[in-house]
Amino acid sequence: MRIFSYNPGHDGAVALLQDGRLVLSIEEEKDSNYRYSPLSAANILNVIGEMDDAPDVMCAGGWWPRDHHDFLHRSNRNAGYRGVAATDVIVAETRFMNRAVRYFSSSHERSHILCAFGMSPLPKGTPCYALVWEGGIGAFYEIDAALNISLIGDVLDQPGNRYGLLYGLADPTFAKDRPYPRLSDAGKLMALASFSSRSKPTANEERLLSFLLDRPFQALSAYEELSDAPHRDAGLDDPEFRNFVGIYSDAIFNRFYSFAQNNLTKGHPLVIAGGCGLNCDWNSQWRETGFFSDVFVPPVPNDSGSAIGTAIDAQFHFTGNPKIEWDVYSGLPFRNDGLVDTEKYEIHDATPGEIAELLESDLILGWINGRYEIGPRALGNRSIIAAPFSDTTRIRLNAIKQRESYRPIAPVCLLDEAKKWFGSDQASPYMLFTSRTATKALSAVTHVNGTARIQTVTAATNGPMYDLLNAFRSRTGYGVLCNTSLNFNGRGFINNLRDLDAYACEHNLDGFVVDGRVYLRKSSSHYQEYMRSISNQSEAL
Repeated sequence: MRIFSYNPGHDGAVALLQDGRLVLSIEEEKDSNYRYSPLSAANILNVIGEMDDAPDVMCAGGWWPRDHHDFLHRSNRNAGYRGVAATDVIVAETRFMNRAVRYFSSSHERSHILCAFGMSPLPKGTPCYALVWEGGIGAFYEIDAALNISLIGDVLDQPGNRYGLLYGLADPTFAKDRPYPRLSDAGKLMALASFSSRSKPTANEERLLSFLLDRPFQALSAYEELSDAPHRDAGLDDPEFRNFVGIYSDAIFNRFYSFAQNNLTKGHPLVIAGGCGLNCDWNSQWRETGFFSDVFVPPVPNDSGSAIGTAIDAQFHFTGNPKIEWDVYSGLPFRNDGLVDTEKYEIHDATPGEIAELLESDLILGWINGRYEIGPRALGNRSIIAAPFSDTTRIRLNAIKQRESYRPIAPVCLLDEAKKWFGSDQASPYMLFTSRTATKALSAVTHVNGTARIQTVTAATNGPMYDLLNAFRSRTGYGVLCNTSLNFNGRGFINNLRDLDAYACEHNLDGFVVDGRVYLRKSSSHYQEYMRSISNQSEAL
């Protein structure tokens, strides 16, 4: 069965399943498009271009209503935002390439749950719990052996929006009557939470917490004490605001954990979906509670995974199978067809050992390999890589990425070294959990609170990155590198040579590697210093 599925709205994406296998998943933000964008016709055509015949099923994700009536009452084409019953879907017929095909739509809520369960390692028929927490939904569910989904309870409405709104309180540029936070604010707040060194709120902060968490979600301007609210317009560097960010983050997590303790049975597995599933601290806290036998978060917990989730739901509806085979590198291949001024670069094929030497010499490189990753995290195919030792490297990487200086840089690490350097004996292939760094030598990838958001790599999960890490370990003793996403600020991964060339020159990369071919920027001061050191070594011999 061939299933074509799309999520038309926020974090737009389109996916293709073939006989229970994920063939392709394209997120609209990729290829230097704006983050959080709705789906375009161009990416629909990209997937159609990979198909050799019409699909058997066309799927549309829920929650992209044309008007308010659709939002309230659904429509005959869109299953809407909420709803978890297997019967709460739309099944009809449509046409594709002059052929009648089946049409399927299920709710946005179900798409998250089916994405998490269908991509999880849990076998079909495994009872478990699901947590969906995102901008609008914050709820626990029970999934039985027949994949009947029951809502256990809504814990907190709009947890993602509530979380991100706090950033706007301290940001003087944020209009306090704005009804929702900016889409990028939650991710920045995650980084600031790690700076917190205080666990108890003041009396004024208690009242602010009550407004933020105990009342219906509303704009900051609705707070009666806003003029005297703690941290209002204090700026993101204010240490007391950063303390409160940690307190607030824990307060949200504790609401969900208390609900789980009071309403769920300990010892069952948990699958997590929704944009809050990108919060590595919260994911790690769920593991550390020991309440669940296992915790799984897919690499696409945000809305970009809804296309996959709706396709899985359709597959379950028509075949009874809710499980798929998938690979995180299921995006599009790199477009190596742009014109580059070769006079700007020293270009040659390089071995992993030669690239490791460049990185050891403090060059920072773009790294392109194969198809791009699904989800928003760079997992070694569209990355910027560097040596992990110096905090100066972290500062330079944030300058290259043109983002706030407090943002952490993640490490990519050989799985067999994760225990040694990060105290973790669990695989973390999708960069969704934090670990505590066990050495002071890895300053570039250690956040202010001593943690790191690691990605672990094996020969099976990413062969080229595995070979590079081994080569770097041979030279330095550490199978660890800095790994951050290769993208223009506010846009998704770079996926063509023209953009990569522009990025390298405009953002001061020392060069880049495309499937083993190295482009070293001749005007880079770091590359020039490297060449001088090579020359001096040759003269000394």
